[in-house]
Amino acid sequence: MPKPIPNTYAVYFQQYIDQVREEDLFKAFETQQPLIQELLSAVNEEKSSFAYAEGKWTLKELLQHIIDTERIFNYRALCFARKEAHSLPGFDENEYAANSNSGSRTWQELAHEFKVVRDSTLALYQSFSESVLNHCGTANNNTTSVLATGFITIGHFYHHKKVIEERYL
Repeated sequence: MPKPIPNTYAVYFQQYIDQVREEDLFKAFETQQPLIQELLSAVNEEKSSFAYAEGKWTLKELLQHIIDTERIFNYRALCFARKEAHSLPGFDENEYAANSNSGSRTWQELAHEFKVVRDSTLALYQSFSESVLNHCGTANNNTTSVLATGFITIGHFYHHKKVIEERYL
């Protein structure tokens, strides 16, 4: 499936879609897999508690944010695929981070969880037909397609990977 057209997602999400070089959703997921492993392997337990400035998330909190967001995007994609008629709520990423309990977990536990979530993401998207990928729904008062949600998921990881490389490693 080619990249989504702009009227199938909120303007805010363009920043994530622009991070994805591939035109095909499944190729983009495939390309990202080794990059995820590389990034997860670049962080040790000691480094995982590091925050680059006062009030900024630790690497553990950031990884938990990536996990939480991917789960939320997957729920949205599933709802849109099944033609949910109601608008889905937004979420406050800072409240989620504050209540994540990520600081009491090991980096390895979080890394494993992310791998499992990503495997689930791939299985979900592989279950969608081309016509289902074009279904749209509403989340946080914005219309979004299933396809756009997939590209946003990939781009969200790239966005945070860049932040990690520039500010944490």
